[in-house]
Amino acid sequence: MGQLLQYILNGLAKGSIYSLIALGLVVIYRGTGHLNFAQGEMALFATFGAWWIHDHGVPLLFAITLAAALAFVGGGVIEFGLIRPAGKKSPFAVVVVTIGLFQALNSLSGLLFQGAGTGLPFGTLFPNKPNDFFRLPGDAIWRYENVGVLASVLAITGILFALFQKTKVGLAMRMVANNPDSAKLSGVSTTRILMLSWGISALIGAIGGALVAGINTNVNLATMFGVFLLASAAATLGGLDSPLGAVVGGLSLGVVESLVSNYPKDWWASSYVGADTSVAVAFLIILVVLLVRPAGLFGSSRVERV
Repeated sequence: MGQLLQYILNGLAKGSIYSLIALGLVVIYRGTGHLNFAQGEMALFATFGAWWIHDHGVPLLFAITLAAALAFVGGGVIEFGLIRPAGKKSPFAVVVVTIGLFQALNSLSGLLFQGAGTGLPFGTLFPNKPNDFFRLPGDAIWRYENVGVLASVLAITGILFALFQKTKVGLAMRMVANNPDSAKLSGVSTTRILMLSWGISALIGAIGGALVAGINTNVNLATMFGVFLLASAAATLGGLDSPLGAVVGGLSLGVVESLVSNYPKDWWASSYVGADTSVAVAFLIILVVLLVRPAGLFGSSRVERV
């Protein structure tokens, strides 16, 4: 029983990161109706920025805060300078631009930050000494760092829920995503809302990237690639327009990945399924769910008049 609990806790640790990056995807989708394929690399670039600021003598917490603020501004600039002109041409053009942005930011990170390819040391915001953990029944341990990451995800989720459900800005973001023309007629500044959506998403990504780097104790050019893939899957599983779905999808995906890879050791498929194939099993589960509910577990199905 203790072994099972330990694998679940390990899965929650991974799933917390997936959930945080998935939240960034959900914010953009709810605000614009687009899926940002560059979300992971935007987070990576901001994380390298936090490393550079910290390397120049600024405390890590303030470095991450400053990098997140700059990421917020950068997200708005990207929407204004790249996404908006492309969106006027074709919705598919936005997909192409985000894919190009993915490659451009990764290459730019390698050019600007010497040693980015092999990895740069990165600290953590939470206690991570060998004895910094809670001991749970069955000798399972829950590290303070993992608890801190999960708490951060839940706090950000709560803030986003309040933003979307309790504020005029959140209502405006949903209006713009569902029907931009009607939003304009209602007096909503769609341009500001679109910039705000990308800015918030970039800010969340910067925090997520810093947490990933802290857990890994370093940041390199490949840090966010696998995380982004699984975060995209988590957002799809939970529903691309649901912050709660992003969190549930990310945590579930992390737990499934951990259990399939490790527990139990003697189950019938242990010779065929391991760490390398656990992601494929997770995606298979997502495929089955989406065949039953295309909008995801918590997503809302759109009804169109014909």
